[in-house]
Amino acid sequence: MIRPYKTTDEKRLLEIFTLNIPKYFAPNEIIDYKKYLQQYNSTYFTIEHQDNIVGGIGYYVKESDKSGRITWIFFDPNYSGQGLGKKAVEHCLQILKSSPKVEKLVVSTSQLAYQFFKKFDYTLVKTEKDYWGKGLDLYLMERVLKK
Repeated sequence: MIRPYKTTDEKRLLEIFTLNIPKYFAPNEIIDYKKYLQQYNSTYFTIEHQDNIVGGIGYYVKESDKSGRITWIFFDPNYSGQGLGKKAVEHCLQILKSSPKVEKLVVSTSQLAYQFFKKFDYTLVKTEKDYWGKGLDLYLMERVLKK
């Protein structure tokens, strides 16, 4: 189940985030994630599986470049490979595609997840070595929407 984030979810989401350090996130990114939850919690979702919080995903619209962005997607490693990520991304994409302000979709990810986003027709536009932290490269991906 994908549902709107509640502040009571924060503790469990931070625990799950920590489970993804250092494989998917650099240790310093937890500070940015906490700030995101404070500023953009209205566009963040908690993902539950069998009544357990197992991950999260967010989105936002950057009006300056008319982009819709998926952000802070992660899961408890024990729940990978169950299709939850696909459902979560599809949920956010549906919202972003329906916005008249969004002309393209953007995701900033790493070399570890960019193949996943290729399945949603994102195209790699830029890479930057060690962007997120040592061994975690930036893979900037975009998808132009046909309106």
